[in-house]
Amino acid sequence: MAAAAVPRRALLAGATGAVVAASVGGLSSHAGAATVSAAGPGPAGAAKPWTHAAGVLRGSDVAVRAGRDKEGRFGVMFKNAEGFAPPDDLLKSLAAQMGEPAGLTPALDNPRVPAGFTFLGQFIDHDMTLDRTPVPEQEVDPLALTNFDTPLFDLGSLYGRGPDRDPALYEPGGSGRMRVVRNEHGVDDLPRQADGTALIGDHRNDENLIISQLHLLFAKFHNRCLDTGLARSLAEAQRLTRWHFQWVIVHDFLDRLVGADVVPRFLDGRGKVKREFYKPKNPHRPMMPIEYSVAAYRFGHSMVRAAYLMNARTTPPVIAPIFGAEDTDLRGSRPLPARLEIDWWHFFEVPGRAAGPRNQARRIDTKLSLPLFDLPPTVVSDAMTSLAERNLIRGKRLGLPAGQDVATRMGVTALTNTQLGLPDPANPGWSGKAPLWFYILRESELQTGGERLGTVGGRLVAEVILGILEADKASYLHAKPPFTPAAPIATTKGEFRMGDLIAFAQGLG
Repeated sequence: MAAAAVPRRALLAGATGAVVAASVGGLSSHAGAATVSAAGPGPAGAAKPWTHAAGVLRGSDVAVRAGRDKEGRFGVMFKNAEGFAPPDDLLKSLAAQMGEPAGLTPALDNPRVPAGFTFLGQFIDHDMTLDRTPVPEQEVDPLALTNFDTPLFDLGSLYGRGPDRDPALYEPGGSGRMRVVRNEHGVDDLPRQADGTALIGDHRNDENLIISQLHLLFAKFHNRCLDTGLARSLAEAQRLTRWHFQWVIVHDFLDRLVGADVVPRFLDGRGKVKREFYKPKNPHRPMMPIEYSVAAYRFGHSMVRAAYLMNARTTPPVIAPIFGAEDTDLRGSRPLPARLEIDWWHFFEVPGRAAGPRNQARRIDTKLSLPLFDLPPTVVSDAMTSLAERNLIRGKRLGLPAGQDVATRMGVTALTNTQLGLPDPANPGWSGKAPLWFYILRESELQTGGERLGTVGGRLVAEVILGILEADKASYLHAKPPFTPAAPIATTKGEFRMGDLIAFAQGLG
């Protein structure tokens, strides 16, 4: 049950994206170009700028600058599908109709997906897209064809480069524990620098107070593996934490957002992944498809709320906006205030905790919140303030294929522009096709009522995530003997979801 008092959608909270990298970087007039436009962190305690996706991901413009056959950190999944380049004015007219109307009701909540999955999707994306390549090497390889971090679900954002190179992330003394501090407000927090920014492996996990507390939760899970004796070393605790994280991605995140009927299409009961279209040239260093990163995984932009119930310890309960008055909203890069400490059962289904009130994600659809059409200067510094417009223009400039072209190559009956509801659908500028990002959002509306991704979007997301997981020979899919969550981490052997991870991490059993 969603909390009735929690308003509709928000400005750029994640995911999924989530929430998803490079969505609001500055756009210039030539293909694939972008500049970082958000300011850095301010003084400790001051209102911090929202920096989510404030730049281009290195190498995501490989298709337009090096050719559709080239692969490095990024690549094209459907190489024989041309980039879709309708006139900008048509894309702007489409973006203009993606704003949400006023007078919204709780019926727009997604009963299938608690709101925590929006931020888990963002956390997953950051783990996939983390690039620790030294700056000098990035400068000589701007297309990321040679020097780049392979996308993995290895919690690099949590573990950094290890205790030898990133000792500030770990407790001293060689215990293998992650640093968790009691901050000036008397609550558990990430270790922080004097300016308030967190000492973590990926600064993006400090951009809001929900994602930073999710990061903290994984640190606590790691530490409990050591405290309970389930792990006797840093390496064992890392392995247990990574494998349970990966299990949640497959058996909870994908189950809810793609569908339990879709996952077995690509993953059999023996941990083998069937590849239909995601076939990187180098299976040991798999590229990330732009169809996934620039379009499909951005479904999370339609899932975020304007504000979230954080806890119900007071009367009235604490509901915090993504953006609001200083020290009352969810902007990050500052010590966690006690009043904004999360009770996670308001975001996920946690065993033994009340079913409500709970924040629900919003349905996956083509309507973004009205504030997305007026992005603040802490997010962008140019005139293009509509997130929908930025996503559509960026997709064109990075060479995304059309939605119908992807559907056809998947062997799926493509939706027509009339079915999709494009403005002036017969306009020759559309060439009978639609942008992939919009297509996937509208497909979800038409096929599932926005409760999960539709056929094209669901298969694309599932195959890429499972394909990347299978490429990692240290993932749980390759464990021998096979890995299955069990007691005391999982209450029931083989049944483990995000709520179980929370319960173990916080000792709620």
